[in-house]
Amino acid sequence: VQLQASGGGLVQAGGSLRLSCAASGRTFSNDAVAWFRQAPGKERGFVARINWSGSSTLYENSVKGRFTISRDNGKNTVYLQMNSLKPDDTALYYCAAGGLGPDARQYNYWGQGTLVTVSS
Repeated sequence: VQLQASGGGLVQAGGSLRLSCAASGRTFSNDAVAWFRQAPGKERGFVARINWSGSSTLYENSVKGRFTISRDNGKNTVYLQMNSLKPDDTALYYCAAGGLGPDARQYNYWGQGTLVTVSS
């Protein structure tokens, strides 16, 4: 499966963005999908994960209450709604499929990343 992440951009602190992760090649409706991010000079870190049906989600502590992960299996797309953005959220955001939890090593399929820049 090929993943295409989009929706990044430049936003002021307190603003919102919605990232999309679209799958092609095959459906990923049976896969959990996660978002990770990598800020300059830092390791890639877990952001959020949604299970195959959308009934279960998991968030990294710093984004709880601000970010919402969702999916539309009919459109083969997973979303990350990001509200109340902070400069610390600035990073390259990646979507990944095929894993289960917050460990990036579990995921077999990765998108190319979309850049989110939050200005203060």
